[in-house]
Amino acid sequence: MGWDFRWLSSYGSDFNYDYHVSFTKEEAATGKVYYNYASREICSEELSGLSVFYKDETGEIFHTYSTYGRGDEMVDTTYMYLDLLPKGRDENGPHYSLGDWVRHHDKYDVAGVVDAGGRFVAAQPAEASCRCGDEGI
Repeated sequence: MGWDFRWLSSYGSDFNYDYHVSFTKEEAATGKVYYNYASREICSEELSGLSVFYKDETGEIFHTYSTYGRGDEMVDTTYMYLDLLPKGRDENGPHYSLGDWVRHHDKYDVAGVVDAGGRFVAAQPAEASCRCGDEGI
């Protein structure tokens, strides 16, 4: 069709804070932030989101679409493949998210979880629980 569009990154800008997908350390420390159009409990400085904009012939820019949480999974085909498997995503652990079983390639034999920010957290004795999944989002 000859369509052309540019992909842009928000890296190094305030965009993620403006669209409520990144949070300051102070905001995250409160355990509650504004995300996906509601106040939510979180324990991460970043959550997922996807936005689309249109620039018309006069140069005016319009925000046409945003989605959060599981709404942006269409750009990560890994989830689509997992959904085809007999156990699907197998989100049956203590946090009911991929973080219960997904590991970095060199951590599959180490007890712990991958937090919502993608960091591996090794299990500690009597570890405090923090639900960082996107349940209900």
